[in-house]
Amino acid sequence: MRLDDYDNDINVGEARGGGGGLGGGGGGGFLLGLLPMIGSRFGCGGIVVVLLLLAVFGGLGNLGGLLGGGSGTSPQVSAPSRETVQQVCDASTARRDTCRAFSNAQNTWEKIFASQNQQFSPPKLQFFSGSGQSGCGAAMSAMGPFYCPTDRGIYLDTSFFDELANKYKAGGDFAQYYVIAHEFGHHIQNLLGTSTEVQQAQRRASEAEGNALSVRLELQADCYAGVWASMNRDRLDPGDVEEGMRAAQAIGDDTLQRQAQGRVVPDSFTHGTSAQRQAWLRRGIESNGNPGVCDTFSGAI
Repeated sequence: MRLDDYDNDINVGEARGGGGGLGGGGGGGFLLGLLPMIGSRFGCGGIVVVLLLLAVFGGLGNLGGLLGGGSGTSPQVSAPSRETVQQVCDASTARRDTCRAFSNAQNTWEKIFASQNQQFSPPKLQFFSGSGQSGCGAAMSAMGPFYCPTDRGIYLDTSFFDELANKYKAGGDFAQYYVIAHEFGHHIQNLLGTSTEVQQAQRRASEAEGNALSVRLELQADCYAGVWASMNRDRLDPGDVEEGMRAAQAIGDDTLQRQAQGRVVPDSFTHGTSAQRQAWLRRGIESNGNPGVCDTFSGAI
């Protein structure tokens, strides 16, 4: 995919480690959907550690829904200087590509909101290596990329892209951009109030019902990622869509569970099957830039 260089006024920084535990309302991105990936990479012990930390510090109840209302304190982030943005984004090729995709997504959604006479405010992009601190608590590489609604931040360790390409055979620049656009989609849900509505519904629901709502939220973020791609269709190269589909297939709940534990437990799905993730990503790509096609909360998915 042919993207311009990033804008120097994007809000980018380093999520370095800090004190404190995991705040409630963390969760996001591919987090629960990646628990099987955590298991295959670090074994059952890795899953146990992540789940115990989340349960002890209060984050478990809201995982998978990328829901706001966390108890963590939002860090104060000043507007980044040109030097700071360049220093952070140019630290590696993967970071530079991420900044380009993030910048493009920001410009794209700003145009979409303006066309609908809606107020848009951008998220921030926070890189970390191994571990760091977010407004929702600890950020760990094993979580995968995630969005924190508390501080409106997208948190990313670029080593995830190596894992996606080498272990799960879902490489390519567009596969990486899809991951970023998906997390940006969660920011859109936060701005529109969708995440809050789902959180409130989950509080009244059973565990299985809450998981089902999380699936719909995640599939909508996939569709929003497709809308972003649709708005930039003239930048796509041959094979880009196929890269996105391979990535969506690789991170489906059924695929990850089957690889990690040899069986599938549908009631535990939080992000959707491979087929569902591919279908909603494709629906967004074919939307002609219309996010209205991304209503995953009405009817079957």
